[in-house]
Amino acid sequence: MWNGSLEALLVILAVLVAATPIAVIYLLISNANLKKRLTALETPLRNGEGTALVQATSAPHDLAPTASNAPLGPKNLVEPQTDTVASAEAPVQPAAEAPSQAVVFNAENVQALVTWVTKNWFYVASAVSLALAGIFLVIYSVEQGLLPASVRITAAFVFGGALVAAGEYIRRRHGDDESSSTAYLPSTFSGAGIVTLFASVLAARLLYDFISPEVALIGMAIVGALALILGWFYGPFLAAVGVIGAMIAPFIIGGASDTPSFLLLYFFIISAVGLAIDTLRRWAWVSVISLVAGFGAGTMLMLSAGWPVPLYFTMYCAALAGIAIAIPVRKWMPDHAGTLLSLTVFSRENDIAWPEFPVRLAGGAVLAASSLILFTALETAHTDLFWAAVAMLSLLTLAILIWARKASALVDLAVLPAVALIAIVASGAPLWQMSQDLGSDFQAPQMSLMASIIVAIGLLLSISGAWRSLQNGPAQMFVALGAATLAPALAIAMEVFWHPADSLGTYAWALHAMIIGAVMIGMAERFAHADGPEHRERMSFAILSALACIAFAMIIMFSSSALTTAIALTIVAAAWLDRKFNLPLMSLYSLAGVVFVGYRLVVDPGKDWAIEAPLADMLLSHGGAVVAFAVSYVLVKAAQRQNAMILLESAVFSSLGILVSILLYRAIVSLSGVNDVDSHWAFGIGATIWIVLGMAQLHRVQIGGAFAMVRLGLGSLFVLLGGFLVLLAITVSNPLFDSYSNLILGPKIFNTLIPAYLLPALALGAGAWRLRMISKPQKRAVLGTALALGGLWLVLTIRHFWRGAVGMEWPGMDQPELYSYTVALLVIGAGVFYQSLARPNATLRKAGLVFIGLAVAKVFFLDISGLGGLIRIFSLLFLGLSLAGLAWLNRWAAARTETAPLAKDE
Repeated sequence: MWNGSLEALLVILAVLVAATPIAVIYLLISNANLKKRLTALETPLRNGEGTALVQATSAPHDLAPTASNAPLGPKNLVEPQTDTVASAEAPVQPAAEAPSQAVVFNAENVQALVTWVTKNWFYVASAVSLALAGIFLVIYSVEQGLLPASVRITAAFVFGGALVAAGEYIRRRHGDDESSSTAYLPSTFSGAGIVTLFASVLAARLLYDFISPEVALIGMAIVGALALILGWFYGPFLAAVGVIGAMIAPFIIGGASDTPSFLLLYFFIISAVGLAIDTLRRWAWVSVISLVAGFGAGTMLMLSAGWPVPLYFTMYCAALAGIAIAIPVRKWMPDHAGTLLSLTVFSRENDIAWPEFPVRLAGGAVLAASSLILFTALETAHTDLFWAAVAMLSLLTLAILIWARKASALVDLAVLPAVALIAIVASGAPLWQMSQDLGSDFQAPQMSLMASIIVAIGLLLSISGAWRSLQNGPAQMFVALGAATLAPALAIAMEVFWHPADSLGTYAWALHAMIIGAVMIGMAERFAHADGPEHRERMSFAILSALACIAFAMIIMFSSSALTTAIALTIVAAAWLDRKFNLPLMSLYSLAGVVFVGYRLVVDPGKDWAIEAPLADMLLSHGGAVVAFAVSYVLVKAAQRQNAMILLESAVFSSLGILVSILLYRAIVSLSGVNDVDSHWAFGIGATIWIVLGMAQLHRVQIGGAFAMVRLGLGSLFVLLGGFLVLLAITVSNPLFDSYSNLILGPKIFNTLIPAYLLPALALGAGAWRLRMISKPQKRAVLGTALALGGLWLVLTIRHFWRGAVGMEWPGMDQPELYSYTVALLVIGAGVFYQSLARPNATLRKAGLVFIGLAVAKVFFLDISGLGGLIRIFSLLFLGLSLAGLAWLNRWAAARTETAPLAKDE
């Protein structure tokens, strides 16, 4: 008995909850004419006129634009009309189509919304209460089993229909304008009724299984059509209540269903209804609410429900993006025009106008759909979900390129699903690996074609992009670049994460790359035919892609040596194409090719492979790179590509230095049988490699651009690494300090002292000679370091000549060695002095005198002490006469150097 009483009390409370807002609304309706009567009486008095009173009854509510249906967005909810009489007397003007430059989310609109809710919160509470009353009516009857299923559903429908009828009655009799005291009441009743009707159809299908999916779809379509019609006549409040309430209703009803994915169809219809209402009324924010609620409700369902809801969710997201494109412009073939969204977002110019609202709405929908599909299917273990995501993203890309071909303002949105597609394919590696591990137990006939199907999809999208670019438009270059990039990007993603060659075989997988390259060549031909010889940019994109595909196939098939040479040959091909067809963008491929070949020469397979590999393979790899760089340099020089010339010139310098260093290392190991990585000559060769690499990077700094600072940093780092190795060769591995551990290999003069000290000195000297971006003090410092290393090599070579490899340790010096240093100083000084005469140069003349002065000082303070008798006399006599002649020659050279500029001026 107590339980029955409690249930009766709960029923009474539910009735009271539903009756309270109804009673409030009744009181408002009963005084509906009071405000109009007061306004009609007060207006003549304020104006000082004695005209007859305007009848206070409301004018018939028709389709003329009023405050409730003017396309002004949220401001309708805040700024009521104040001159009711004037609006009644003025002739009705047709409403112009709303401007599509509406911005929904800004501070002004947010403040307007807050203000409206603050002033009219009881309407919101009333709508919520009425909608919840209808929903809980269904839930309570289910929980308690009070009525049969048919009666429960009928009662819910009757309740929802009654609310809609009440709202329509109020609207027709008293209006729904801001100026009316019944403003928002029709929207409140009808919105709650629409929510109840949607919830009733949903409950009939999911809770009771009373109707089939087909009947439920028809029912929701009917309710949606009713909501659409009402939305065109009512204010925006009905649309907001209907859309938000209908989206929340399934989560309030709850329950369990064998087909929760049916709710996605329900959410789709609600979103479509909201967009359809707004496509006529142009409130803008109603469209945003419809899409945000649609994506949000679908995401919540996907996260809470199990399989197969995620599968259908990918289709749902793509469908929402489709209607977001089509419905706002009311066209089966979208024709969005105006500014590209990406241009507005990423451009640095401030005077670019924002795109129209339908463009921004479509951009947000495509971004949301692509992101949510990526989120759902990323690293999935379900094959069906993987393929559904691939299919939906591909269809979305195709839709933007082909279906929306007249919508020039949407073409840049194709990059969003395309990028998501690449990410999905990259994350599909576990599925590929599983198919290969399980074999026939994992649908091997279908899964073995995964890589081929993905390549085919990529080719289809690239061809579609090329076709769209050929239709011309504001972003034809952008589309051509995407078309040339997408298919190769998908193949590279599979190569990096899937490794298809391990299962398909190297030649079969390389054939896929070559097919992509062949398609790119066909695209290049089409672009060349369309653009003519004056504009080669689109053709260049396709040719660059074709060369990259050829290089990609070579990477798959060839060995280390052949691969480096093959990539170097594609650089030659790019330079030849540039010279032949005037394709400046080929320099981009040269840049990428030089970086790739340099990486292979130094890192992978690098120096260690070059030392151990057969000589023929090493010459094919490193020698082929030098020859290819040199030929490419000649070609780009003929084409007058300044940046490419600098790039390839430095590449020739660095690759040649690496080749010479490797050949010296191999020669030493081959002739001596010693392979000591801690020796002076090993450190010198390593230092030479890093120095030439650093000098090459510093030489490329003059190209400028975004990578200038990167090149400067890399060049400085490489030179410092080389300097560190030189320091090790001078200190730790110097034969002067330990001749047994650091034994000099080879004959006199031509021995391991050359790669240890002379080779790095030559690399520094050549770099200082060719570098144009360093200052004079920096150049002098580099040249000074090179001369110091060269001097050390000369000293060690002379000592090795007289004392041999085992007698190199310091101290100790014989007279022949001592005199040899004097002769060397004199020869160097005379050579430098001669150069100062050959090219009048005061600096060289002074440097020559310094060397000769050092030799003279050495003779007087060191050498003369070891001479005796006539040898000492004649030596000093010869030195004195030589110095006298040198003094006269220096005076003559100084006078000649001073008059040389005068002669040039004359």
